[in-house]
Amino acid sequence: MTVASPATRTEHDSLGTHEVPASAYWGIHTARALTNFPISGTPVGAHRELVAALGAVKLAAARANHDLGLLDERRYEAIARAADDVRSGALDDQFVVDVIQGGAGTSTNMNANEVIANRALEILGLEFGRYDEIHPLDHVNRGQSTNDVYPTAVRLALLTVMERVREATAALADSFAAKAAEFRAVPKMGRTQLQDAVPMTVGQELGAFAVTLREELARLADSRALLCEVNLGATAIGTGITAHPDYRRRAVGHLAEITGLPVVGATDLVEATSDAGAFVQVSGVLKRTVIKASKICNDLRLLSSGPQAGLAELQLPARQAGSSIMPGKVNPVIPEMVNQVAFWVIGNDLTVSMAAEGGQLQLNAFEPVICHGLLQGFTWTAAAFDSLRVKCVDGISVDEARLAAVVAGNAGLVTALTPLLGYARAAEIAKAALGGAGDIRTLALATGLDETVLDALLRPETLANLDPSS
Repeated sequence: MTVASPATRTEHDSLGTHEVPASAYWGIHTARALTNFPISGTPVGAHRELVAALGAVKLAAARANHDLGLLDERRYEAIARAADDVRSGALDDQFVVDVIQGGAGTSTNMNANEVIANRALEILGLEFGRYDEIHPLDHVNRGQSTNDVYPTAVRLALLTVMERVREATAALADSFAAKAAEFRAVPKMGRTQLQDAVPMTVGQELGAFAVTLREELARLADSRALLCEVNLGATAIGTGITAHPDYRRRAVGHLAEITGLPVVGATDLVEATSDAGAFVQVSGVLKRTVIKASKICNDLRLLSSGPQAGLAELQLPARQAGSSIMPGKVNPVIPEMVNQVAFWVIGNDLTVSMAAEGGQLQLNAFEPVICHGLLQGFTWTAAAFDSLRVKCVDGISVDEARLAAVVAGNAGLVTALTPLLGYARAAEIAKAALGGAGDIRTLALATGLDETVLDALLRPETLANLDPSS
């Protein structure tokens, strides 16, 4: 006869008892958070980088406590293996609390403590919930508080996703630079305020996109340095209460070794525990980066508009049918997607700013929404930039003959002749050209300009100042 195993186990805390699924690695504190915060529907486990960072912090803490003789070998080995499992992603589905939560991230830290404790018990061959052997708080959380564990893990997670954005931004800039080289001498009209200005080349236009994106790489690097300063060892408010005097130094050292990141302990732990300035800076850099990319996408949409009744200066790769009613219509869907990611990031920057401002005294309670917003924003941005590069920029083409004809017939050419003719005479030629009296070359020849000199001045390379010596 087979005896059915119970579906739940009973766990206890200072508030009483609570039933927990028997197979769950998480425990009573996580169960209460599931009841309290049914908000976004997005569990912490959806942020792989954050879960991995929590595993790294718990492993560093376990090593420090073992060094100091505060964890015996048996418990240390089990906790260390469990923390490694968290780092690897094997237990992501057990990080079930909602990303939006009260308590400054306490529910997330409790979730991590319980998962690691019960996985460690499993490694030792013991039943889940045997906290007399390995306790989520007394052993896994020893020398720690949510208030130093959570911000440290958030910083580590942001360093990971920020690197992806850096790589995606650099690759996108390289793609624009390659297209700039391909179309270096292809003439086109530049525009200011959406009106015809003076000639330039397609290469110059796309090359400027590459430069403006590359400028952001330095800003991202600056922000990385801010995130590498952690408050691990601060415990509750920065005084290090309950932690061994040498715990902080050892834990931060182990964390640097585990992650391979140049993390250092904050100089003033009380300040570091209450200050969210680094997150504001990081959010601002991400906002600046996506604003630039969104402006570029606005330009791509304008330059590819038409294709018959618009500018049609660039041809973007066709990616899907553009209408359920208009046959043959194709939309610039990839740039439109990037625009929307930018809108989201820009809006979230305000959320981060308000959350940072809203902290009181020795702790900011609103880091969960900061964490979720920034991790989501960096993840979306990296994916959006990769898509823009592969599905759009790499495939841009131009109709060189059409562009050359547009430039040759444009009144803006006359600007190149003002040093010889003077502004007033050049304005008369422009007015005549716009009135249909002829093109700029024909009208300029009528003034007596030498044909050889005129043709040299109207060369695309000369007009765009690609060959300053001319």
